Amino acid sequence: MDAQQLSQRLATVGEFVPKGARVADIGSDHAYLPANLALNHRISYGVAGEVVAGPFHNAQHEINKLGLSDILTARLADGLSAIEPADRIDTVTIAGMGGPLIRHILTANPERLAGVNRLVLEPNVGEATVRDWLQQHQFKITAERILSEDGHTYEIIVADKVATPVTYTAAELLFGPFLLPEKSPVFIAKWQRELQRTQMAVSHMQQAKVAPTANLAAANAKIELIEGVLADAGK
Repeated sequence: MDAQQLSQRLATVGEFVPKGARVADIGSDHAYLPANLALNHRISYGVAGEVVAGPFHNAQHEINKLGLSDILTARLADGLSAIEPADRIDTVTIAGMGGPLIRHILTANPERLAGVNRLVLEPNVGEATVRDWLQQHQFKITAERILSEDGHTYEIIVADKVATPVTYTAAELLFGPFLLPEKSPVFIAKWQRELQRTQMAVSHMQQAKVAPTANLAAANAKIELIEGVLADAGK
């Protein structure tokens, strides 16, 4: 993979960046995503944010190699601290991290989201906690994608800032308001695996000398939701 040829996962994230956007890609690594968007004239400006020195230097090198330094800037910073007011960022992408970390990044510097109209997020686990953050901060989920690549399953969540509060059901938070009605083959396969994993976790908890009551209740509630969705998909 490079800036000219993205992985399917990153290409899908890029599809949801609006034409002409001013984008901040947080955790950008080699800056492949913003560089690809710049090469294809999809964005007017971009920031590649990295908290680790090695990936930051990789991003700098990629930007300079491709002659994109007039459009893209690499910044060594923690999370949304990579965004400066003068950037006038309107779109933020965060891909390839766990849901809890994405939520932490969004929560740590909320003032840096001023002016941001769209978030394109790709949590590799813990999608529900990301959706919960979105509903608490008036970002409405407007699209979702689920895909399988190289033996891994990925979910992309697209959310736009809205003026009125947004509320999702427990099932929508867990499965995704768009992915839930679609029930694609990739979706079904993911939740069949997750059902088995959760059932095994319940079995282990039940065998403990002191069963963790709250965790057991949460796991059983999750199993009930998954079983209901899979049963509905089989009709």
